[in-house]
Amino acid sequence: MNLKELEYLVAIDEERHFNRAAERCFVSQPTLSGQLKKLEGELGLLLVDRSNRQVSMTDAGKEITLQAREVLIGIKKIKEISQCFHDPLAGEMHVGLIPTVAPYLLPVVMPLMKNDFPNLKLWLHEYQTKVLLTKLRDAELDVLILALPVETEEFEEYDLFSEPFWLAMPRSDPMAKMKQVELSDLNHHEMLLLEEGHCLRGQALDVCFMAGASEHQGFHATSLETLRHMVGEGMGMTLLPELAVPTTRRKTDSVQYRPFKTPPPARRIGMLYRQKSYRIEAYRKMARVIAARLTRK
Repeated sequence: MNLKELEYLVAIDEERHFNRAAERCFVSQPTLSGQLKKLEGELGLLLVDRSNRQVSMTDAGKEITLQAREVLIGIKKIKEISQCFHDPLAGEMHVGLIPTVAPYLLPVVMPLMKNDFPNLKLWLHEYQTKVLLTKLRDAELDVLILALPVETEEFEEYDLFSEPFWLAMPRSDPMAKMKQVELSDLNHHEMLLLEEGHCLRGQALDVCFMAGASEHQGFHATSLETLRHMVGEGMGMTLLPELAVPTTRRKTDSVQYRPFKTPPPARRIGMLYRQKSYRIEAYRKMARVIAARLTRK
C-alpha cells in the first residue's frame, strides 16, 4: 500500500468517474484502475462497485476512504511542519478563490506575490464557496480568498478589503446619465443576477431587498462576464463588484457603470485558513501585502 493508491481511491470516491479521477491525478485511466485493483488485492476487499454504469463505493470502500483522507491530511500536515521550519514563504501553496474574485484580483496581486515572495510557488484553484470550504477542510487547499463572513467557526478569517458594488446598465438606460446612483434609484427595477451557488448572488439579493428591487426570474448567469454581455445587449442591469469594473470607460460603451453614493453597498473579501496550520504567519504576511495594495487602489 502506498500514498498514491490512497490518493486514487479518494479521487474515485469524489469524482465517481474513473476517467475524471485519472485526469485529476494526472495519470491514465488504466494506470488508476490497475492501482485500485492492486490495493483491493492487498486488502482482500472490493472497494468500488463496478457492476453498474455509475461508479459507487462499497461499504468497505466508504470506510477505508474516510481513513485514507485522514492519512493524506496527516501527510499534508507533516509537509507543512517541515516547510515551516525551513521557510514558510517558500515551496508550494494551494490557493482557492471564488469565481467572482479570481479573474479580477489575480492580475492585481500576482505580480506582488512574485516580487515579495519569490520562493513561493502558488497553485490557483477556482471553485464556488461550498467546494472551497470542503477542500480546505480536507487539506486539499491551504488558504482561501473569498467573500466573508463564512458560517463556520472551524477556520480563521483575515479581512483583506471592502469591495463596493457598482451598477452596470445599458447605455440607453436613463440612469446612465447620472454620475452616481442611490439605492432608491433601483426601486421597482428587475436585476440580472448569478445562478444559485455563487455567494455574490446572495449579496446582490440583499442589496435588491434594501433598494426595493427584484431579480429577473427568466435568466440566471453562470459568470459575471455573462451578466456583462447581457447588460450590453440591453437585457437589463446588474450589480458588479468594483474589481470587475473596467478602469478605462467611455460614454460610447454599450455597458455603463456608475458608483453608488456614500455609503455604497459592499462586500467583505478576506482570507480563510485552518486554525492550526503551521503556515499561519505566511498567510498573514501575504494578506497584509494584498490588503495594502487594494487599500491604495
